[in-house]
Amino acid sequence: MNINVGSLNGPKLTAVREVVELCPDLFQNAIVTGIDVEHNLFGHPETLQKTVEGAMDRARKAFRDCEYSIGLEGGLMVVPHTLCGYMEVAVCAIYDGHEFYIGIGPAFEWPPLVTQMILRGEADGSTASKNLGYTSHEKLGARPGGMIGVLTGGLTTRENQTKYSIISALVRLKNKEMYGG
Repeated sequence: MNINVGSLNGPKLTAVREVVELCPDLFQNAIVTGIDVEHNLFGHPETLQKTVEGAMDRARKAFRDCEYSIGLEGGLMVVPHTLCGYMEVAVCAIYDGHEFYIGIGPAFEWPPLVTQMILRGEADGSTASKNLGYTSHEKLGARPGGMIGVLTGGLTTRENQTKYSIISALVRLKNKEMYGG
């Protein structure tokens, strides 16, 4: 079985491979391949809708010569009672060529100045964090751990956040009979 991921990002591919290994009943002898897809969204998605659409776009474009493709996208979503009104969330879209299965992982708050830069369209989370001196890495999301790893002091990682978005997307895929499929 072939599973394509609409990204070459190392932490995203690691997360997919780890979840696939946890589900041998669904993904027998799976080969996970990262695909460099041209993505319509530029910058950093500023709404949950744009984040979900970005994940779906990545999955749709990665669907070739495979049984499933997976799109993963991080972006902001409105969350009441947070300092800036937003949290960063991981979204997964699994595509079987006909249907999408959507999952959302844990969310966290960026430091306020990062969120403001994202909302003004000045930078994505990685660039904003570097410009503000919170990290020295150019593409923090491509490094093991990601910004959530930095902010939690290693208590959790971007890989974990992504894994939980994938597992959430599997709920409907693994239980089709409960969802009318």
